[in-house]
Amino acid sequence: MDLNAQPQSISKQQIVVVGNGMVGHHFVEQLSQYEDYQITVLSAEPRLAYDRVHLSEYFSGKTESDLALITAEQYQTLGVNFHLDAKVSHIDKRAKTVTTEQGQSYSYDKLILATGSYPFVPPIPGKERPHCLVYRTIDDLEQIKASAAQGTVGVVVGGGLLGLEAANALKELGLETHVVEFAPQLMGVQLDSTGGQLLKRKIEALGVTVHTEKATQQIVDGKQCVHRMEFADGSYLETDLILFSAGIRPYDNLAREFDLTVGERGGIVINNQCQTSEQDIYAIGECALWNNFIFGLVAPGYSMAKVAAAHIHGESDSFTGADMSTKLKLMGVEVGSIGDAHAKTPGAQCFTYQNDRDLIYKKIVVSQDGKNLLGAVLVGDTSEYDSLLQYALNGIELPEDPDALILPSSGEKPSLGVDALPDSATICSCLNVTKGDIINAIDNGDTDLAEIKASTKASSGCGGCAALLKTVADSEFAKRGLEVKKDICSHFAYSRTELFHIIKAEKIRNFDTLIEKHGQGIGCEICKPAVASILASIWNDYILQSDHLPLQDTNDVYLGNMQKDGTYSIVPRMPGGEITPDKLIVIGEVAKAYNLYTKITGGQRIDLFGARVDQLPDIWEKLIAAGMETGHAYGKSLRTVKSCVGSTWCRYGVQDSMSMAIFLENRYKGLRTPHKVKFAVSGCTRECAEAQSKDIGVIATENGWNLYVSGNGGMKPRHADLFATDLDDTTLVKYIDRYLMFYVRMADRLQRTSVWLESLEGGLEYAQKVVIDDHLGINDELEKQMAAVVDSYQCEWKTTIESPEQLKRFRQFVNSEKSDPSIQFVNEREQIRPATITEKAAAGLLIDTVTISDSQQVTEVNPA
Repeated sequence: MDLNAQPQSISKQQIVVVGNGMVGHHFVEQLSQYEDYQITVLSAEPRLAYDRVHLSEYFSGKTESDLALITAEQYQTLGVNFHLDAKVSHIDKRAKTVTTEQGQSYSYDKLILATGSYPFVPPIPGKERPHCLVYRTIDDLEQIKASAAQGTVGVVVGGGLLGLEAANALKELGLETHVVEFAPQLMGVQLDSTGGQLLKRKIEALGVTVHTEKATQQIVDGKQCVHRMEFADGSYLETDLILFSAGIRPYDNLAREFDLTVGERGGIVINNQCQTSEQDIYAIGECALWNNFIFGLVAPGYSMAKVAAAHIHGESDSFTGADMSTKLKLMGVEVGSIGDAHAKTPGAQCFTYQNDRDLIYKKIVVSQDGKNLLGAVLVGDTSEYDSLLQYALNGIELPEDPDALILPSSGEKPSLGVDALPDSATICSCLNVTKGDIINAIDNGDTDLAEIKASTKASSGCGGCAALLKTVADSEFAKRGLEVKKDICSHFAYSRTELFHIIKAEKIRNFDTLIEKHGQGIGCEICKPAVASILASIWNDYILQSDHLPLQDTNDVYLGNMQKDGTYSIVPRMPGGEITPDKLIVIGEVAKAYNLYTKITGGQRIDLFGARVDQLPDIWEKLIAAGMETGHAYGKSLRTVKSCVGSTWCRYGVQDSMSMAIFLENRYKGLRTPHKVKFAVSGCTRECAEAQSKDIGVIATENGWNLYVSGNGGMKPRHADLFATDLDDTTLVKYIDRYLMFYVRMADRLQRTSVWLESLEGGLEYAQKVVIDDHLGINDELEKQMAAVVDSYQCEWKTTIESPEQLKRFRQFVNSEKSDPSIQFVNEREQIRPATITEKAAAGLLIDTVTISDSQQVTEVNPA
């Protein structure tokens, strides 16, 4: 497939890049800064570069476009030629050409091999059977998805980093998941034996069974499942799907076939400038072997890409190895590994802390003289990772008692301030951004964090450096006399959180009183809606009463979402996606009467589009008369609680997810929050309601409910964190009450729960201490505040249609109730006829209840 739209220039050096993974793409980004080169990219895959680091998130809602690192239009703008499905099969070093399997040839002055690696599949008899797959590309994920849909049990062969990522993917697909590992522990490269054993306990507590010291002898037909894995010790395990993730091997076949030097165990040998044995051919990333070592992380590959681009451009730069430290979350379990984690350095001393109750293990490895940090292992809590990494990378002398860095203490821990970091300190390891780079960005005019991220690319890789990046930036801003502002706007010298506490403590009920006592001026489009939200969260007054109305934005003023054509949407609430046939008939009748476009949304509701402002009261009067109420789709509030049908109807359900979803939606439907909030409740671990991509996610277990928090399926998807497990109904609701009210108190304006949790000092662990352990002693207050909101709920549309004064707002003319019939609205798309099921219900067919399913389909439940 040739999407090349750029003519080649004979005056430019021809650079051909074989491979368009993350590292190959990063090389293109680096070299395309200069105008002296014509770059041609040959990708063996049918798509351009995408983010493999977050590949598992494909199963929790991310799409190909979310994962994409570049678009065709962006490459064309950069003047980069690219060809997809263009696997290179031949290199002619003398003629300096490469040829693809389709027979197309390309000339080069410099050739970059960024071919990456391929999954290692152990030579086990039966490994070629159907439903025996690997986990590497988006195409692999599609195969895994299709295979998982046909089974109930899945096994991952391999307990390393990639294997546990793969296990998480199978778990998210609803399979009973097992991990089979040949070694005696998980993540043997990164963790010591104690850390590996603790990780196993934590992962098994999440419902994944781990089998260590298991050597698979063969794969044969199963009796209960598709396969039976027979082990050397005589035991066996049956499964429907086998996913091999037992490590990687460098994709060095081109080097082997065309006489480039390769290592004894594989990998294209490179020097410090990333040149191969042929000086005009470079190798970067997982296919490259430097100093007899292959780097399996993306950050070293990025460093190689930068060095190769600089060398081609005539600059002096060298690749001299890379730090392989890593911090990650595996199925919600925090894991960190730094440097010499196994204490192999002669004379090394170890300091360890182990908490079996909370399943936390920490170890630091210190030099013989006690002055330098050589390595660390963190399982269950990685809060010290950033500081420990800087100690290790920059040779910063340790405090007199180095164990104080990891031991819990009622006093203050030794702190490594950012001022102690040298300018060479790496802040973002993915993109190799140093403290000095950040300082230079500020010196060159960057005045906020967003500008620093844009100019340096820091925190655009895995995102793990976000907190440290902000700390460094704020420190540098302060040094220059630049105020590190937290003020909500120029009218209030307070953050949103501070305003919340002022309003609550002083029992302030309106904006005018607040600005008179604590602000200046008349307010603006930032502070007015923010204060309106705070007032609604605390007092829950009718938002259109006279002193609140001027604060609202257009959507809240008209209690509906304005669409791009100026009309509004009608969104009745359907708790848990459940609706009776009678209500469904009314929706269909309203849609017909007002010629509204109807759509079943991803939140299991029916949205009606195309209503004029003057039609809104009449439409809502009909809907409310039928027993419906506002769905708050226009507000920063609870939107929906998505649900599967649970144990009521589904043969896999272990709890009544429908009843729980309906209860939760009815409880929190009046809560105004800093940003919109979405829930989901799944009746089993098959997770049909996609609860782990929601602000509040609830998943049924045999023993109760698992609670997930701060997920987000929006523009920047975030997987929810596991907050608490096996909760009974009462405890579940208490924790949700407290968590939501804590968020309402502490979050910034328009801050999603996902962003708030990531920015919260102490993160998930701190939130758990507050909500579960009552660390701040405020749980009673949080619960009372939520109870007050629940008790004061009102359907805003019901209140509105009962007020003749409020209805005047919706007229076409201020002094008349009549409409202008000459105004014509033209629909952009053909109307979809309101659901046929309404006709079935009207015809008297036996339909007891109707549910909008998680796949946006109408499910008819027929008691007969």
